[in-house]
Amino acid sequence: MEYLNFKLIAASVIYSVLGILILVVSFVVIEKLTPRMLWREIVEEHNTALAIMGAAFMIAVALIISSAIHG
Repeated sequence: MEYLNFKLIAASVIYSVLGILILVVSFVVIEKLTPRMLWREIVEEHNTALAIMGAAFMIAVALIISSAIHG
């Protein structure tokens, strides 16, 4: 019954939501700092290199957030 502890489940949900919010905010900041719109470049112009860079950015920020949350 230790696995169904409400405090642990609530903490996991709160940290997950907080991590997702930080990831979205950091993506918006990067979107504002770049000279062109990332989404339009990736979807309309089929810029594969920019898509890979965006994915690497998201993975890097997600790793930093998960390390900060888990200690």
